Amino acid sequence: MGRELVSLAFPAVFRLAMAKKIKAPSRIKRLPQRTCVACRQVQAKGTLVRLVRTPEGVFPDLDGKRPGRGAYLHKRRECWGPGLSSSLAHALRTTLTEHDQLRLNEFFDQIVGDS
Repeated sequence: MGRELVSLAFPAVFRLAMAKKIKAPSRIKRLPQRTCVACRQVQAKGTLVRLVRTPEGVFPDLDGKRPGRGAYLHKRRECWGPGLSSSLAHALRTTLTEHDQLRLNEFFDQIVGDS
């Protein structure tokens, strides 16, 4: 009697799935996308450099974990120059001091030399 109830309650397809423990198809993991503030190209977050505004000034954020307002730039000179002159300050809603620009230019020279 017990088997008859199981047969009526669950069709063969469900019994087979339960027996084999079939998993649902896994979701495709999406990569976070970010926009370069200079050229406006959208790319994967890991290919861009995050710059963050803090109360002490604007700093590069290699880990992407620093608190503060952030903006992204490519590691290319054609994005870095225009980015530092106007679009970065606008995106961060601040003005870049000479000290910030010097710090960021030194950082850029360092990462271009490493690449």
